Amino acid sequence: MKLQNPNSQTTLVTGLLELVAANAAQVRDEIRAALPSTTVCLDLDLSAMTFLDSSGLGTLISLHKTLRSRNGTVRLIKPAPNVQQILELTRLHRVFEIVNG
Repeated sequence: MKLQNPNSQTTLVTGLLELVAANAAQVRDEIRAALPSTTVCLDLDLSAMTFLDSSGLGTLISLHKTLRSRNGTVRLIKPAPNVQQILELTRLHRVFEIVNG
């Protein structure tokens, strides 16, 4: 996982391959700890993600709450088809901004 700050208000997370019970809490904590106080937009690149389980969904929701407390947003960038399907089945595609292009 890699965090980048393309501008002072946006943080981009890349390299997320799985977000599952075994790593969900660690990923959440690492992202929160690395977020600059100026970040109001968290972009999560999910294009390489192969698996997302309920713990991973919980991490996404937790990060969403963190950014909402800053009046910010979490955007899911290019989710892989299997991840997109899970987001739609759980109706979380209505909670997160999803960017496919």
